[in-house]
This record gives sequence, C-alpha cells and structure tokens, in this order.
Amino acid sequence: MQITVRPAAEHEVDVAAAVLGEAFATDPVLAEFRPPRPDEDRVAVLGQLFAALVRAVPAGSRALDVAVEAGGRVVGAAFWEAPRPHPGGTIAFVRQLPALLGVFGVVGGLSALRHLRRTDRVRPEAPHWYLLGIGVAPVARGQGVGGLLLEHALDRVDGQAQHAYLESSTPVNRRLYRRHGFGDGAPVPGFRSAAPIAMWRPAVAP
Repeated sequence: MQITVRPAAEHEVDVAAAVLGEAFATDPVLAEFRPPRPDEDRVAVLGQLFAALVRAVPAGSRALDVAVEAGGRVVGAAFWEAPRPHPGGTIAFVRQLPALLGVFGVVGGLSALRHLRRTDRVRPEAPHWYLLGIGVAPVARGQGVGGLLLEHALDRVDGQAQHAYLESSTPVNRRLYRRHGFGDGAPVPGFRSAAPIAMWRPAVAP
C-alpha cells in the first residue's frame, strides 16, 4: 500500500475525524470521557466529537495530518495542538459548544471538563506540541501508517526545536511512541478503569 502523509485540507476535517472516531471506538480513556450509550452509533458519535475538537482549536494553533492511499482515500489521521497560547482559542471553542454539547449533553459535558482539568494538570509547563489523537483505519493497520504519521509530525516539531507530549492508554501504543523518542512519565490520575500515562519527547537540538 502506497501511503502519503500530508496536512489535511479544511474540507478533509470530517473524514479525518471519522478515522479517529473509528480508531478510538474502544479506547478506555475516551470511554470515561464519553461513555457508550445503548443503541448509538459509537463510531459516528466519536467522529462528530473529533471534528468539533479539531475545530475548537484555531487553525493556526493546530496540525491535522492525514495518511492517504494512492487513490486518495484517507486511512490515517493525527491531531496535534501547537504550544500555547492559542490566539483566538476562546472564540473557536465557543463556536463548537453546540456540537460538543450534542455529543456530551450538559451533564456529560461537565464530567468531561473535570476529566480534562485532571489531565491538564499533568501536562508539563514547558511549551510543547500535544498529540490529542492518532488513528489508522482498519484496512491499513499493521502496515506502519501510525509510524509514518508520527514521523511526519515529529519532523515538524524538530524543525521548530520544540518538545512533544501525549498520553497513552495502552502498552501497544506506548511501544510505538518509545520507538519515536517518547519516554514514560507519570500515570494520569482520576480514571476508574483506564490507566493512561504521560509520555514526553524532549526537543531535539537543531
């Protein structure tokens, strides 16, 4: 399978979000942020969530990369948040509130905010790029697409001499991140059944 990794166009946000939604359908951390509900289309709901999360970060403060087959189909996506501060971040977030409330509801939204505050406290103070989500479509898994997405993003991070940070919820994912220079950090507290840990990749000297 011939794969090209590149920045997503604005019209590809929804399709990239759909790939992320499918990849995170059984993720234990996201299941606590937004528990599954009976008879819902979990993949579609999470696709809507990722689309809103992407658009809640101003375009100049995010990076959404896609892995694309030779025929043009998007088979992987990675969503990064640039180092803070994010000019225009409040306005971008407010614009996505209706979509976010449609996914979470009011009570679920408050619960999600509590989770976000806990995870935010673990994040390092040093400026860094933050990986919010990376996923590969089932048809392309096991072919190195996740690694290609990471390499593409980390080339950008290294070009800016920046740090990188993420939280990982599974041992399989942690092996991939370690191969790309991330080291294990502290557990992220506050989850009942999930056990995510923080992972940090220090800036590479130019």
